[in-house]
Amino acid sequence: MFLFNRQENNTLIYDKRAFRARLKCLLGFTPSNLRLYEMAFIHRSASCRLPDGTRINNERLEYLGDAILDTILSEYLFHKYPDANEGFLTKTRAKIVNREQLNQLALALGFEEIVVSHLTSQNPTYNLYGDALEALVGALFIDRGYKKTRTFFIKHVLKKHLDLNQVLRSETDYKSLILEWGQKQKQIVTFECLEETDTATHKTFFNVSLLINDVVNGYGRGTSKKEAEQDASMKAWNYLNSGGKE
Repeated sequence: MFLFNRQENNTLIYDKRAFRARLKCLLGFTPSNLRLYEMAFIHRSASCRLPDGTRINNERLEYLGDAILDTILSEYLFHKYPDANEGFLTKTRAKIVNREQLNQLALALGFEEIVVSHLTSQNPTYNLYGDALEALVGALFIDRGYKKTRTFFIKHVLKKHLDLNQVLRSETDYKSLILEWGQKQKQIVTFECLEETDTATHKTFFNVSLLINDVVNGYGRGTSKKEAEQDASMKAWNYLNSGGKE
């Protein structure tokens, strides 16, 4: 791992100079508050405690960065597509900030070299690097403010590592993702569907519950069974990839 050098006795020693240099290369400037950025790359599985009992990891910065990232993308898409309606803008933003996409962006930035975690192949997480990217955005916002954070994300992440046209063309099949996840994790994924007719419009709606081992993990609604199953699958997928925090 880039943050550490392995010594002759097989112990790992944190290399602050290497981390500072890596950050400068990543951000394009030397960070003011190095401790803040160190925290952004510590996954909760590698949390440490201060003498007063405070746990140090990137969860709080991730929370902040998530909100800042939504604002940056909302503003960017608003100006980029001046004639687009709210539905298009919301859907496009959601495609960019979904866990799979954020993970891919973080890997393109080289986060696998600097994220610290105690996860193993037997205890994986699907959003390790995406969470760290959000935490970095949070750290940048605190250290340099919104304008600098926006410039970094748009210039060094969005325009450099994301094909927006390809994102617009893509349609994520969440049902296939969740069924594949169930097979790999040996979990039983089932759907329960109820039809509902609106007495005023006489339109039929479908309400779907997605169950994992008989426990509801997502609800969906749509004008077709397929649409409702996709909606439920998307919510369950995002829930699983958020560590159960949504």
